[in-house]
Amino acid sequence: MTVLALVLLAVTATVTAHPAPASAHPFGDPQTVSITRDEQRPEVVRVRWRVGGPDDLTLLGVSLGLLPPDRVLLDGAVDYRTTDPAVIASSELFSAYLLRQITVADGGRRCPGAVAESNALARAGATVDYTCPGPVDTATVAVRMLTDLNPAYRAMATGPAGQRAVYGSGEDSHDWALTGVPGAGSAGRGRSAAVQIVALVGAALVVAVGALLLARRLRRRRVAA
Repeated sequence: MTVLALVLLAVTATVTAHPAPASAHPFGDPQTVSITRDEQRPEVVRVRWRVGGPDDLTLLGVSLGLLPPDRVLLDGAVDYRTTDPAVIASSELFSAYLLRQITVADGGRRCPGAVAESNALARAGATVDYTCPGPVDTATVAVRMLTDLNPAYRAMATGPAGQRAVYGSGEDSHDWALTGVPGAGSAGRGRSAAVQIVALVGAALVVAVGALLLARRLRRRRVAA
């Protein structure tokens, strides 16, 4: 059995074993986050967040009370509608959620954020500008989007000069170099992100192998019976 087949088996086994509404969604496309500095306003750190799948937006809308609870079915399926992103994007509750779940600090000082208007939340995502006390060289950005719904959610993040990181439950904060050439520090961050990605795949493989061995054991028992 190939590695890809094992990973698919792990995902299938996890979804089948946990039919709660949020459990089926963290294993789809990951969220993405980009971090940049506004060169015209060097004190501003810009963070753009994009959801992994549109059904995750519906799930978030239900949790914020913006959409009716019956949009998440008993079997965990989500009744997504094309109007959901506009309903969510126009709500102050969503803006407050963004500012609560994504934070930026410069030298330990929190930078207040302002959410930009979004006319295409599902496709283009949401943008937040964080204004710090002065020009920012290195920013500490924390991302906790959707992990309050399920800790399995992940966000793939990118920064200047090819910097990368993976955000998740328990790994929700990262330092980003916003000026100059990142150099060795950036390479370390890139390796760290790669290690996190490999760890995620490795965890899926462990689940897959366990499920495969369990299935074989059950088959043997049936034959023996």
